[in-house]
Amino acid sequence: MSTLQKLLFRIPKVPLLHGKSIGFAAQNSRFRNAKSKFSFFLRTIFTKQQSFKRRCLAKF
Repeated sequence: MSTLQKLLFRIPKVPLLHGKSIGFAAQNSRFRNAKSKFSFFLRTIFTKQQSFKRRCLAKF
């Protein structure tokens, strides 16, 4: 690759890489939000299952 080509391709590379890092940061924050919500839903589901089992066993 010639020096002129390197100079031409180096300029647009910086904004593209900056845009990629912003995209990954947004993706990571969405993942963290989903992860925290998942643990809440998981606790809710297991709590409801346990109370359902208790009600079913109480009838017998």
